[in-house]
Amino acid sequence: MNVLGIGTDITEVLRIAQMIERHGELFVDRVYTPAEIEYCRARKMATQHFAGRWAAKEAVLKALGTGWRRGISWRDIEVTNGTGGRPQATLKGGTQEMADKMGIRCILVSISHCRAHATAFAVALDETPGTFSTDMPWL
Repeated sequence: MNVLGIGTDITEVLRIAQMIERHGELFVDRVYTPAEIEYCRARKMATQHFAGRWAAKEAVLKALGTGWRRGISWRDIEVTNGTGGRPQATLKGGTQEMADKMGIRCILVSISHCRAHATAFAVALDETPGTFSTDMPWL
């Protein structure tokens, strides 16, 4: 398994809150998928979760090494929660095409947030890692 890219981002929660306040549903629907919107709105501190997903999308683009280009939209990256609440990124459209060209088969994502900031880290791999075993000596 090889690392093909890494990316990180930090976002101010207040900035995302202001964007939502200023542009409302237009902003939310342009940036987030229905599953992301449902997840964030179901949380007590929804804005922190929206900011976390924003940071994760930015981190994924940095891991791909593409930035925002023609043919890529915010909703081409969907950040959901998998087993045990672990965040996972699903690529669609332009981002999936880029990943395929680069040989990326999996992107691991980590998100963290507090009242003021949300941060995310993404690692692009050339294969999907297996599950971790608890009998590993370093665990």
